[in-house]
Amino acid sequence: MTDREVIGTGARLADGEWHRLHPATPVLKGGIALIAIVGVIIVNLRDLFINIIIGGGASPGDEYDPLVWIYEHEFAGLIILAILGGVLLFVGGFYVSWRMHKFRITDEQVEVQSGVLFRTNRRGRLDRIQGINVTRPFLARLFGASKLEISVAGQNANVQLAYLGSSAADELRREILLLASGTHSAAAESSAVAGGLIGQRVSELLAPELDPQAAPPESVVQMNLGRLIGSILLSGFTVVIIGAIVALVVVTTTTREPYFLFGFVPAIIGMGGYYVSKFTRSLRYSIASTPDGIRVGFGLLSTSNETLPPGRIHAVEVNQPLLWRAPGWWEIKINRASTSSASGAAGQANTTILPVGNLADTRRVLELVLPGLVDPAAIELLHRGMLSKGGDDGFTNSPRRARILRWFSWRRNGFAIVPGAVMLRRGAIWRELIVVPQARLQSLGMHQGPLLRRMRLASLTLHTVAGPVIARLGAIDADAAVAAFAAIGSAAVSSAEVDTSHRWRSSVATAATPVMPIPPAVPGAGHP
Repeated sequence: MTDREVIGTGARLADGEWHRLHPATPVLKGGIALIAIVGVIIVNLRDLFINIIIGGGASPGDEYDPLVWIYEHEFAGLIILAILGGVLLFVGGFYVSWRMHKFRITDEQVEVQSGVLFRTNRRGRLDRIQGINVTRPFLARLFGASKLEISVAGQNANVQLAYLGSSAADELRREILLLASGTHSAAAESSAVAGGLIGQRVSELLAPELDPQAAPPESVVQMNLGRLIGSILLSGFTVVIIGAIVALVVVTTTTREPYFLFGFVPAIIGMGGYYVSKFTRSLRYSIASTPDGIRVGFGLLSTSNETLPPGRIHAVEVNQPLLWRAPGWWEIKINRASTSSASGAAGQANTTILPVGNLADTRRVLELVLPGLVDPAAIELLHRGMLSKGGDDGFTNSPRRARILRWFSWRRNGFAIVPGAVMLRRGAIWRELIVVPQARLQSLGMHQGPLLRRMRLASLTLHTVAGPVIARLGAIDADAAVAAFAAIGSAAVSSAEVDTSHRWRSSVATAATPVMPIPPAVPGAGHP
């Protein structure tokens, strides 16, 4: 293994050979803690060191200090040698651990070996990759290093490479995605930055999170600063804070004891930290379409950007809280077959792909995460599912007799089957629209308890991977639910047979996704 390969910059890393991580990895993982411990020891022994150096000896009240006793009995040299030996042992351990930590990328999998006494071997198959996240903590950015996490389908199946050079991490992500797409890696283009080490670090710190050449400008959606601040203020957390403040004022006024206010000082500091963290993490947020999937980036000091390959999104939910109704803001969440150790923008889970956006931003993001919805009628139905108040709008809605179970939302409570996807719409106060790609559907469920059976109603559940999106629709006509159950099941099987998203560059599907018409109106579906 050459020095160039060890450093991991400018070398081909997906060549099937073993490579090591960034040389600063020991410092970033444990060296900083060691330096901090040594610093604390030096600060606590400062007075004793000064007395030893000046020659004043111990202070009058220090005769019972064990350190003074060690110094007076001339054991200080041995203690210093022992401390230096311990430091060297730690440094040597970090170095050996770095030498033993290596990885390789083959045409089939990513493999990482680590550990000195207890060896660990982790493998992630390329055809099960759900996303690749490049995280750049602020301290690591000063060293020109990045953390690369490969999200693999399964519980605790992710493969992490911490740390790599920043340019090496971006290059390796491209090569892994090329291999996972079914094509061979092309020769990497040189992107060296002139100006020396300091110039490279400054360029990396000031560079945009999304490379302008990686995505067409018309596909890029960025976070509006005013909208970000407004969404934080118009949140449920803010409502709870306002309620707590009102209760505190009432209690203080009633009891005439202002000492209650001092007990909430730590809570106020914590709330301020929450708002600051949520704000800074969402700065420079962007989502864009790239040839290898959707790129989501955010962060100011510590940055993160993740690429979701095509076909890795199993369900999409668009929701609008009541407080966001007036400004017209929406939030988009997704289900994916993996979990990441890194949180998403605004400190939320990495399943929140758009923390807040207006109607135009929401439509553009939906076009990115649902590229299979190309039929104009399906796109129009998607928009009506977000804004329509219900009725005869293309959805099979709950009948009038269901209003006892859905007082306000029975007109909006419905489903629609379009080419390539199933839409579920629910909620009138808190609007929700769920879209499940038919090729990602795992199973179907229909439930009818005693009450629903008596009312000739049923509930329908679309089972996908675990996540925040629960594709369940209740209080729909029983006959319509049976017809939908058969139509969705047939469409899901046909879509899965022609799906090639796991090898999105290898070939073009020879057959389009079958067009499944909306089930015909069932007598009694829209009438009591």
